[in-house]
Amino acid sequence: MAIPQHFIQELLARADVVEIVGRYVQLKKTGANFSGLCPFHSEKSPSFTVSPSKQFYHCFGCGKNGNAIGFLMDHTGAGFVEVVHELAQQYGMQVPEDDRSPAERARAAQETEKRHTLTDVLSRAGEAYKRHLKDSPRAIDYLKKRGLSGAVARDFGLGYAPEGWRTLASVFPDYTDPLLAESGLVIVGEDDADKRYDRFRDRIMFPIRSVKGEVIGFGGRVLGDEKPKYLNSPETPVFHKGRELYGLFEARAALRDYGYALVTEGYMDVVALAQLGFGNAVATLGTACTPEHVHKLFRFTEQIVFSFDGDAAGRRAARKALEAALPLATDTRSVKFLFLPPEHDPDSFIRAEGSDAFADAVKGAVPLSRFLLEAAAEDCDMETAEGRSHFAANARPLWQLLPPGTLAQQLLGEIAAQVQIGVHELEQLWDIRRAPRRSYEKELPAPD
Repeated sequence: MAIPQHFIQELLARADVVEIVGRYVQLKKTGANFSGLCPFHSEKSPSFTVSPSKQFYHCFGCGKNGNAIGFLMDHTGAGFVEVVHELAQQYGMQVPEDDRSPAERARAAQETEKRHTLTDVLSRAGEAYKRHLKDSPRAIDYLKKRGLSGAVARDFGLGYAPEGWRTLASVFPDYTDPLLAESGLVIVGEDDADKRYDRFRDRIMFPIRSVKGEVIGFGGRVLGDEKPKYLNSPETPVFHKGRELYGLFEARAALRDYGYALVTEGYMDVVALAQLGFGNAVATLGTACTPEHVHKLFRFTEQIVFSFDGDAAGRRAARKALEAALPLATDTRSVKFLFLPPEHDPDSFIRAEGSDAFADAVKGAVPLSRFLLEAAAEDCDMETAEGRSHFAANARPLWQLLPPGTLAQQLLGEIAAQVQIGVHELEQLWDIRRAPRRSYEKELPAPD
């Protein structure tokens, strides 16, 4: 059931757009209105205006405008229903949801309360890790050797988990609190519930934040060569690796400034790139790229560039990203694949070749269409009929992931040309009917 319009109007009447926008933008009173630097594009003089009388915001630079709900959707990347629920909770209002039973509503309320409780626990741990970093010359020295400044460490909330087995006991007086285990901060022995210890020890800590800025998990990196090099929080009620992207919260403004998202392979890549002037970088969390990752990014930008090492592992990861991106590759979106030389990651490439060279490399990245054809042609001898047939067999499942549109039709023509048959012949062989195919994007959940 849709949320009734009268409820939306009542909610907007209670939600002061000046107060809500002021949480994210430094506003200054200018006559009857308020003004500030637009959060949706880069500018040096304010062109962003908020009207308390009209309860409306408008940017004369980029044209963005709307009410409090629209601002939160644009700024946080959250969906309409999620924003309405969040605002309603803040103003003590109950969203009408007649299609849910009282038990279902109660369960949803419990889940929301649990989420807030867990993120509060994780946030407290994050503050403690930041304090420990200031007191650890060894950890500070490690970050300096990696070329990171104090400013970028502050912006990303970097911290340090000391070597002790129960450091968090000094942060949480009740170390047996089940929330510490449920949040992934503490490990409890399978055979002995009294045996418990900190999950993260002697690691640089990278807080993972939701698009709303909540701490939902951590990534920890060793200072030496111990294994595993990186350790992530486990899956929890608030943290799902297949949906979250490290650095997305911090990158939101830069994504709009640069016009594209740069998807890298690790935490350190994201932080180092931000320091070197590429604040539009994000990373998957030790897992392959998923359609949910791509869907979430497309809420902020129409262009994605995946950056991978040029080795075999990098090509495999790129293939996974290709499969994740294809269902969402509409005619108005751009997806590219950047393969760096095997001896470089983005950080080392920029330090060796310079920012301009890296920007040029991004511009020359391989378009999705070409990478699809290259992936399908792998291990195929295109000089023989057998090789071309093998290529067609490889290309078919990839092509079928594309949504209907001009891009799909053009690629069908390119595949047919490489197979050396006509498009209509290929359509008959693949049993392609011209009825619209389903949109995968409609089936994806709204980003958290």
